[in-house]
Amino acid sequence: MVIGQSMVLLDTTIVNVALDGISNALGASTSSIQWVATSYLLTLAVVIPLSGWASERLGTRRLWLIALVIFIAGSVLCGASWELGPLIAFRVLQGIGGGLISPVAMSIIAQQAGPQRLGRVMAVAGIPVLLMPVLGPLVGGAIVDQVSWRWIFYINVPIGVVAFWMAARVLNAPPRTGPSRVRLDLRGLVLLAPGLAAVLYGLSETQSEGGLGSSEVWPPLAGGAVLMALFVLHSSRLRQPRHSRQIRQALVDVKLFRRGAFSAAAASIFLVGGALLGASLIIPLYYQQGRGESPLSAGLLIAPQGVGSAMAMRFAGKFTDRVGGGPVASVGLLACTVASVPLAFVDQDTPYWWLIAVLFARGIGFGASLMPITSVVYKIVQPAEIPRATSIVTVLQQLGGALGTALLAVILQNRLAHTGGPKSGTAYAQTFTCSIALTFIALLATLCLTYATRRKREPSG
Repeated sequence: MVIGQSMVLLDTTIVNVALDGISNALGASTSSIQWVATSYLLTLAVVIPLSGWASERLGTRRLWLIALVIFIAGSVLCGASWELGPLIAFRVLQGIGGGLISPVAMSIIAQQAGPQRLGRVMAVAGIPVLLMPVLGPLVGGAIVDQVSWRWIFYINVPIGVVAFWMAARVLNAPPRTGPSRVRLDLRGLVLLAPGLAAVLYGLSETQSEGGLGSSEVWPPLAGGAVLMALFVLHSSRLRQPRHSRQIRQALVDVKLFRRGAFSAAAASIFLVGGALLGASLIIPLYYQQGRGESPLSAGLLIAPQGVGSAMAMRFAGKFTDRVGGGPVASVGLLACTVASVPLAFVDQDTPYWWLIAVLFARGIGFGASLMPITSVVYKIVQPAEIPRATSIVTVLQQLGGALGTALLAVILQNRLAHTGGPKSGTAYAQTFTCSIALTFIALLATLCLTYATRRKREPSG
């Protein structure tokens, strides 16, 4: 599962580094080449909500193997593309596989780990989530500089083949925990998939269109929000008809939010995703634009954060199994908030050794936060609810990350316009201050999660 997830997450971050090289090689404009990334993002938005239904229908093992084949095929075709149009189409095929791989992997892990060791197993499963955004620019920069942009996609083939071979050999088909006669919620799909895609598209456009007020941004945001609200109404009212052999279930079961502990965990995942991925955009830009470093050098300078996260995860998993995910995540985010404070004072002359130490400490905090929260979700729900809960978790991570990235990108653009351009350290320092505020809000959410899960364990009356 870790190898397959690493492939997808590496591909997501590695492609952004190669867009300029692809544009030059295929003779595409800057505005057109962005669709290589956008088409993949929008496909994920359509496919991820389907993962819960597909897991119940086909079984998680079979669906995982199918998703790997689709992703590998899409990677080969992307690498062999001769024009921009086919490349965008093949990125859609890649997105179908990628949109299934991550949620299905988390479902399999949650089903096979068991509640007693869920924290430790989730800690291992979370390593790609925190390491790949750091390794992606490093690997991408090296490939573009030394080989060809086509190997940005071909590199997925050996990784995917190894993941498929291992899964086929060692992965047992878990017993079916959900109904096998689940009918696809077509009305929910028509509402949620385009709604989620429109919101993610609008948020992604804020970086190039100059903010939320742009005419290119607010229509998809508003339209997507309306469609998602209609889906919530549809899902909450969905009832099982009498005298029907097929089971009717909403595409994403919003009734799970009626449980206080689940709602607190969902809010924490959303906010932590925003704080984590939002800052992941600003730090490389500070090194590349503010300090004039190459993508490869910037990746090396960011690597200590990933090392700190990987080191912290091992211990966070053990403590999660002992005391619960809420307290561990709260301590982790508190450490991350405190460690991030020096970033609010960076300038063009801040010593690199100091930034390396700060990012390492910050990584420790983040490594002790995201997966402990996710493990709480799987301890709250029943085994039959795991596939649908995983869809919710994945969607919230996507939305939180997109919102955090868009918000900080708009703030950075505004500050750069008022403080003297990309070389101004003040603009990055002020944006980092907002990032710290996001992390602190996520900390408050995990404290609420700790309270909610503690109340759930206490006997009533």
